[in-house]
Amino acid sequence: MSEPTVRVSGIVLASFMFQHFNNDSDVEGLVLGESRFDEQVTISDSQSENIHIEEVYNVQKYITCHRLNSLYSCSGKVNMEVLQEMLADNKQDSVIGWYRQRRNTEQNMTYREKLVHEQLKCALSNPHMIFMLLTPSRVTPTGSTYKMEYSSFIFRSRCFVNVPVMVNNLGLLEQQAYWKVSAPCSAAGYSFTMEKHRSNFFSPNGLLKEVNEVDNMNESLQAELQKACRDVEESERQVEALQTEVSSLRKRLREKQQNMAEKDGETEDSTQPRNNLLLLEAVRMLLGSAPLFLTQTLNLQAFPIPEQDVSMATQEQLQETVPVRERKRKRSSC
Repeated sequence: MSEPTVRVSGIVLASFMFQHFNNDSDVEGLVLGESRFDEQVTISDSQSENIHIEEVYNVQKYITCHRLNSLYSCSGKVNMEVLQEMLADNKQDSVIGWYRQRRNTEQNMTYREKLVHEQLKCALSNPHMIFMLLTPSRVTPTGSTYKMEYSSFIFRSRCFVNVPVMVNNLGLLEQQAYWKVSAPCSAAGYSFTMEKHRSNFFSPNGLLKEVNEVDNMNESLQAELQKACRDVEESERQVEALQTEVSSLRKRLREKQQNMAEKDGETEDSTQPRNNLLLLEAVRMLLGSAPLFLTQTLNLQAFPIPEQDVSMATQEQLQETVPVRERKRKRSSC
């Protein structure tokens, strides 16, 4: 059983969006392109060969109807005159389906669209037609941003199946994937041009040139990047070790300074009384015989009394005190 897939280029899809976003109403038309069957053979450990058939529909162009609901009637019957007018340039063989744009709706086919699809299959004698559905919707209330959802359908097993849509220039970006997809064009000029320039890009065995060189360059870049990462990691570790050592040295220096400050304080306290005693002795030795530093007797007016007057005064006091003592003794004896 083949798996159908719809492929469309980014240019065609962008033209779809640009043209139909600017219309005030819904749009419909025919889809032109090419359909083919690709056979892929894979070999695995479990089985020798596995044949996979893929049915590909390449969308190359589209034709838009001038008026809505002009291609078919309300009951879904196709208007052959309008269809022949749209295919006046012998484009019937390139028709692979039709499309319709419906604003602000879900990604589901209506009953009338199913009837129109069956009628177009009979009118164009193409049992493998596809239907593309575009549903734009407004994201912001002001209408500044829109979004467009797209899907495709095909009639299989008595029902419409949703077929995935692949954009050619938005494929998977795998490192080992150099895809060689045949172009969706069968023109003789295109084939002649590809054969003419094929030797510039492909080797005789069919492989792309310069792929090994690109892989080698990528590996060299990865190796250089890993080496640079290792160097940076090693330098960061060295810096971290130096910072730790500097912190420990600063801590030891602060402790040493605190110990020295405490020792200086203790020595100053112990030497201060000794320095005072030495100073006192020196003053006594130098100034001990000076008259101003000797003990003197002062009178009531705070003037110093000469030594002679002091000695006379002391004698008179002694004379006065002796009779008084004798008188006291006599009284005590009596």
